Amino acid sequence: MPARRSTTRGFKRTSNLLNDQIRRAGESRGFAVSRVITHWAEIVGQDIAAICRPVNVSYGRGGFGATLSVLTTGAQAPMLEMQKERLREKVNAVYGYNAIARIRLTQTAPTGFAEGQASFAHQQTPKTTEIPAEVVTEASKVAQGVENDDLRNALERLGRNVLTRQKR
Repeated sequence: MPARRSTTRGFKRTSNLLNDQIRRAGESRGFAVSRVITHWAEIVGQDIAAICRPVNVSYGRGGFGATLSVLTTGAQAPMLEMQKERLREKVNAVYGYNAIARIRLTQTAPTGFAEGQASFAHQQTPKTTEIPAEVVTEASKVAQGVENDDLRNALERLGRNVLTRQKR
């Protein structure tokens, strides 16, 4: 039986030829997992960072772009599933190009079930600092002539914020 000839006649898919070069270029341009992990709350926002965290960025064999694995709890998974495209856009906006092609949600850590106990401590607790009485009176004096209650309250809050920042 004669040897079977290839029907592609020596041609290869362009994607197969460029996979390794694209991966190296992405890694050399600063696409690193560490930036996604360390700046997660700034990238996706406090509300999403409070319910999930990035676990892994992996490159597939046959496709362009990487897959971002995100750890979440079972109760939050359906909500994140609906926001996957928005998450992907936010992460890619940081890099300036389509670095992440897919997002995979997981409810356990990649190391096993015991380590998969998710606690997301990205949500900042509001600071309760006491405002000095002289700052409150000075801010209310500034906004005293305003007749609209909402506007006066907003100006008082602004004045308190400005005056307390100057004293720091």
